Amino acid sequence: MLDLAITNANIVDGTGKPAFDGSVGVKDGKIVELTDLSKSISKATRQIDAGGQLLTPGFVDIHTHYDGQVCWDKQLTPSCWHGVTTAVMGNCGVGFAPVKAGDENRLIELMESVEDIPGSALNEGIPWGWESYSEYLDTIDTPYVMDVGSQVPHVAIRRYVMGDRCYDDSTDADINRMSQLVREALQAGALGFSTSRFYGHLDKQGNLIPGTNAAAKEMLGIGSAFKGLNHGTIEIISDYLEDDDELAWIEQIMRDTGRTITTLTAPGSREKIWNLADTMNKDGLSLRPQCGARPASILMSLEGTINPLAIFPSYKAIRGLPLEEQIAHLRDPEFRKKIKTETPKHHRNPDAKRFTTSYGEMYPLDDALSYEPGINDSIQGIADASNKHHLDVLMDTLAEKRQIIFFFGGYKGSLEPYFNNIKRENSVFGLSDGGAHCGVLCDASVPTYMLCYSARDRTVAEPMPLEFIVHKMTQNSAGTYGLHDRGVIAPGYQGDFNLIDFDALSLEPPEMVYDLPSNGKRLIQKANGYLATIKAGEVTYENGESTGVMPGRLLRGGSIARGPYS
Repeated sequence: MLDLAITNANIVDGTGKPAFDGSVGVKDGKIVELTDLSKSISKATRQIDAGGQLLTPGFVDIHTHYDGQVCWDKQLTPSCWHGVTTAVMGNCGVGFAPVKAGDENRLIELMESVEDIPGSALNEGIPWGWESYSEYLDTIDTPYVMDVGSQVPHVAIRRYVMGDRCYDDSTDADINRMSQLVREALQAGALGFSTSRFYGHLDKQGNLIPGTNAAAKEMLGIGSAFKGLNHGTIEIISDYLEDDDELAWIEQIMRDTGRTITTLTAPGSREKIWNLADTMNKDGLSLRPQCGARPASILMSLEGTINPLAIFPSYKAIRGLPLEEQIAHLRDPEFRKKIKTETPKHHRNPDAKRFTTSYGEMYPLDDALSYEPGINDSIQGIADASNKHHLDVLMDTLAEKRQIIFFFGGYKGSLEPYFNNIKRENSVFGLSDGGAHCGVLCDASVPTYMLCYSARDRTVAEPMPLEFIVHKMTQNSAGTYGLHDRGVIAPGYQGDFNLIDFDALSLEPPEMVYDLPSNGKRLIQKANGYLATIKAGEVTYENGESTGVMPGRLLRGGSIARGPYS
């Protein structure tokens, strides 16, 4: 007797092979039958006639930063609205365990500074009470709407071992203790370890976060914690992937341990990491450069963390007013005239100054939410084409409550370099930051974006095949963290699915909400077209609405079964 039978579906099974019509049966959370359910469908507890609509595996998001949010939001919004049925957190070296009593706020401040998660929300929403990483996992081992896995973060490990010395070089004793703690975390169920060597990750005092400049000796020592274990992935955020010394210790860890490493990367003259990935792959090892669907960017608005009008004294005087009153001022000709005659007070930080003054790099989000504007679609470009003052165009855009996207690394009018990276053989799809950058991003929506834009609506270049996109967001991403029991629609795999009206699939515009603990703010983006999201054979979302069931669980590394195709 089946728990669930889905019939008459157009199945894209996650392996990348062509779509096919068929049916799926689920029992005890696992797929047990495929295509021919004629003998068992009448006995299924629940039957869903897909009506020829698209059926995919549930999506696997490996870069979410939900380390705090798991404590208060068992739905893990907004990822649950975009078909995600498995999430991995503990990214970029930041997290909340291990921690010594009295140090909790230091970890909150680091997360707040690096990932733009309101500290007030973390202070109110996290129950604390743990010290070890194992105790943290026990605390968050609760039902969820999706499965959740965690990595042990380098910053917390360093802080726990070295205290206020955590910004300094480590001693041999420090390295040995850090290695021991990482191994204990892996044995307790961590899916891996993460570290940041990125110059943009700063604490509140402007210091590079602990571990950024950790020596190769320290990284090799921590890598030794993986020896002899049959699970564990290492995530490395690094600015030095073109440096031979950096690549040497990365390669040595892989050869010593056999474990997978995933490194964040972006387009440009960054070929050495891809060349090393090719070499490792030929040698039976797995180096997976991690790519985002969109360039590193921020969304700016009146309510956002970064507001390009905040440099003007007249706007600063009204910034505390309710949103609609601010908009009324922006529409007032006298207010506009005053703004245009003022001397702005610029940020001292050169990046922040660029975000708020480089009008040729500010792009209003288009109605199609393509995140791929034309090169002349900037605030300055619109002003030049319409003979308007650029500040008038800026205030028009903000008064319409339209988000303005700003690309960190520059933008040349096309996302093709980013999509080309995703197409590379060894790439893995990531960087959604679902629970992070709350006031400037809502990239938890990228699974929906990839389906409806890159696989269907994109006209500036050939759309990517739907089967390929689904593969990159399911089997391909799951395998990077050893989650070989999911991401494929085949007997023996987890009964995780999305039933999608592909023609109707769409994103809603980003909006700011104040639903975090302590009324903390965050940008969200909802979707249309998900007929059902199913976790372990149970429908968790139906037509965009939660059913209230919580079949998800905490994933513990080392205890995850392998699927028949892995």
